[in-house]
Amino acid sequence: MPAVHTPVGACMSIGVALPLHSRIDTIVQLAREAHEFGLRSAWFGQTFGYDSPSLAAIVGREVPGLDVGTSAIPVFGRHPLIVSGQAQTAQAATGGRYHLGLALGTKHLTETGFGIPHERPIARLREFLTALRPLLETGSADFHGELLTATTPLPASVPGAEPPVPVLVAAMAPQALRVSGELADGILPLLAGPRALAEHIVPAVTAAAEAAGRPAPRIVAFVPGAVAADPGAVRRTFAESLAFYERFPSYQRVIALSGADRAADVAAIGDEETVAAEIGRYREAGATEVVFTATDLVGDEDRRRTWKLLGELAQG
Repeated sequence: MPAVHTPVGACMSIGVALPLHSRIDTIVQLAREAHEFGLRSAWFGQTFGYDSPSLAAIVGREVPGLDVGTSAIPVFGRHPLIVSGQAQTAQAATGGRYHLGLALGTKHLTETGFGIPHERPIARLREFLTALRPLLETGSADFHGELLTATTPLPASVPGAEPPVPVLVAAMAPQALRVSGELADGILPLLAGPRALAEHIVPAVTAAAEAAGRPAPRIVAFVPGAVAADPGAVRRTFAESLAFYERFPSYQRVIALSGADRAADVAAIGDEETVAAEIGRYREAGATEVVFTATDLVGDEDRRRTWKLLGELAQG
């Protein structure tokens, strides 16, 4: 298949989210393959299995030159001191190639898994970020909030954890976007199509960052998609797998704002030209980076076609 040239541009980072249902050696091999195709980053979700910062540290150490990230660690059930230590360790292990993603999580998983109330999520996110930033930047904190306390009677810095770990939030709703713009380095929207990004998400988080005197935020769009020999069959597979997200109001809202009815309607599926054009739409909508998800739902041939295209686009 010849290279596909599009107006995506050489400065746009393109990565892939890797599945968490394999052994570590297999995940490392997949990351190595992604890097060989020219992809810039590999990202790992946080479930009740793998510890994603540890996995990112292993993969980043094994695959030099590949950025690694977590998308995303829920702030409920965690503490800024612990997350800071995990993130700084991953940053030191990878030579500065780790990206920390945080999330509010869901009420069901928080209360069922951790047995703690999923209350005042925006206030918790604000306090978590306020405590976390100085820990990552200076190795110390003296924060006393309503919901959490983070102080450092002992140093909390990790040698070699430089530059400070970038912090991104899986934010898409107005209040979360406001907090993220004020206190984080960017956002990690999932299932937010180009229309939702351009008309709602990017303007809100950018305005919040400007008001706080912070740099323009990174917009790392997580996009389910694949180059497919049989697009119809792949879309049906995606529809079944992504239906999980349709249970949650936050995703229902962003899917609707994207002009879609179902999660799979936001997916970028088709031949090389179709998928490349869709990535271009995300850039035009304000995405600074694109990360493809769900490429493990297709066969190896389609996955490699997808990664090959993404690598070509990442290289410009």
